[in-house]
Amino acid sequence: MADSGPNSQRIKVIVIGAGLGGCACAIALKHHGHDVIVYEKLRQFRRLGDSLGYGENALKLLERWGGPGLYKTLTSIGNQAPDMQIRRWHDGKILAQQPLMDMAGYIGHRGDYHEALLQAVRDAGIEIVMGREVVAFDEDKPSVTFADGTEELADLIVGADGIKSIARELVLGFADAPKSSGYSCYRAYFPGAFLKEDPLCREFVDHDCVNIWIGEDTHLVQNTLRNGDEFNWIVTRKLSAEKDMEIKESWFQEGNMDDVRALIRTLDPRIAAAVDKTPSCLDWKICYRDPLPYWVSRSHKIALLGDSCHPHLPTSAQGASQAAESAAVLSVCLKLAGKGNVPLATRCYEKLRFDRVRLSQTNGEDVRDRWHNALKEVDDGVEIDPDSVKIRNRWLYAYDAEANTMERWEEMSKKVAEELRTGEITPLCDVKPNKVERAAA
Repeated sequence: MADSGPNSQRIKVIVIGAGLGGCACAIALKHHGHDVIVYEKLRQFRRLGDSLGYGENALKLLERWGGPGLYKTLTSIGNQAPDMQIRRWHDGKILAQQPLMDMAGYIGHRGDYHEALLQAVRDAGIEIVMGREVVAFDEDKPSVTFADGTEELADLIVGADGIKSIARELVLGFADAPKSSGYSCYRAYFPGAFLKEDPLCREFVDHDCVNIWIGEDTHLVQNTLRNGDEFNWIVTRKLSAEKDMEIKESWFQEGNMDDVRALIRTLDPRIAAAVDKTPSCLDWKICYRDPLPYWVSRSHKIALLGDSCHPHLPTSAQGASQAAESAAVLSVCLKLAGKGNVPLATRCYEKLRFDRVRLSQTNGEDVRDRWHNALKEVDDGVEIDPDSVKIRNRWLYAYDAEANTMERWEEMSKKVAEELRTGEITPLCDVKPNKVERAAA
């Protein structure tokens, strides 16, 4: 006899990946009454990465799901400076100043944010199973098969497995290759206490602050946390040499500090002094992937979320926040559609998210291009319009992903229901991803 108890209508969801997006998704799903379990291929997490921002568009959702304690924790992790300064490359002259909330919300260490979300998942009673690598999917059941040969079934599988997602290959039907964005980041994060001894850079390490130096085809972002206990800089440069354009999609490639010093030889001496004393850095070639025509598999039972379907450039300062929004929309769609209508929920989810995510992604490209071109052919004595170099993220923050989903559900669900009836699912865009090979059938 079929189960007719109170749990029979609960949707079982498997989330693949316990990163920032996967954790946000798990918390949102549990909050909206779904059963969820998270599988992560790593056996343990380390405090990896450097600066990352959470905007109020995400924080309001995370507070709703995890309570005021989670909100307090997340905001305390971030930079406490009220304002940020955008400066001229060679002398540090302030070109514009704006509230830090207009940039990225709270900027903190990725590892600290990740640990806070992992704890929130545990506090919600959600199981995270570590050391479980997914090697295959059956999208019709749907199920996942792990490296040890075991199989797990669910009503829905969410691929929150990052930029190198294997779930994405199933959704597309082929493996897509990254493309070079034409830009690279040198990144460093280290204890900043010893920099306080240098009078040249002391003003950037004795309190929480964020400063951005913009130049021709390059910019540097400096972030000081915990009153100078931790210091982070990121230099983004446009690539020119053909050898530099080779794609190495790695977050752990060692950078050459001599190359960095050559790059900053014309930089404001105050911040250059801090960079010069940096013990080591990473060289991250910024890759991107074309927008995907679908975020959901042919069977409608495997959905992508976060970097697996909508990666962002660093200048967008919205990657983690947009993943939280996607978690909200997917969770609400499942709740509104009900257990027997997972396809309706997933197809509504991708259509409700795509346009906003694309605007957020292109917003990051816009600010990078404005910074890199603002001072070209402009003499030192010429004043530039401060608004021309300011970050334009404020419009993102008032949005409430859950409320917007509720408002648009009736109209969107009717449209999607008709597509499901006819079997003609309208693609999200006309862009064809960078195919490298067909996946095995």
